[in-house]
Amino acid sequence: TSKLTVQHEPCTGDVFVKSAETVTCTDADALLDVCKKAFSRRATASTKMNAESSRSHLMLMFFTEHVAHNVNNVTYGKLTLVDLAGSERVKKSGAEGDRLDEARAINQSLSALGDVVSALTKGEKHIPYRNSRLTKLMRDSLGGQAKTLMIVNVSPLGEDSSETKNSLDYASRVKLVTNDVVKK
Repeated sequence: TSKLTVQHEPCTGDVFVKSAETVTCTDADALLDVCKKAFSRRATASTKMNAESSRSHLMLMFFTEHVAHNVNNVTYGKLTLVDLAGSERVKKSGAEGDRLDEARAINQSLSALGDVVSALTKGEKHIPYRNSRLTKLMRDSLGGQAKTLMIVNVSPLGEDSSETKNSLDYASRVKLVTNDVVKK
């Protein structure tokens, strides 16, 4: 995979990937096509735990613009959808070679996200957003003026109960993040 250059615009607070493809959509069908294209690029591979294991996180950023002609006003919005690859216990998944490198990268970025969540919930002055590309990209989606929602997908299998518990504990910590949403 190519290295992503994540940039933060201090004046506006916007976060973006310098080389990311930008597509203008004017209707729902065009937007759905873009989403399908993004999902088709998602890296997956088989492991002992999952026949189609995500080998990367997936992030889609939607920028909206609403023009109210009657009051000569433009309102901008941003919706970021993040599908996090699950943390992986290497012994259980049997990851080797490239899969092992992917698992390490996934676990490292999820750990960095956990550090950001911890700092936000404790009200620390320094939030370690710069510790991974994932947290750099999620900077304007966590804390501050963002509205954040986390949906957790867990396995119904008893043998995966420890992973399920860890995921739910993680979500409980994320729930403690408070945001100060101010409409501009």
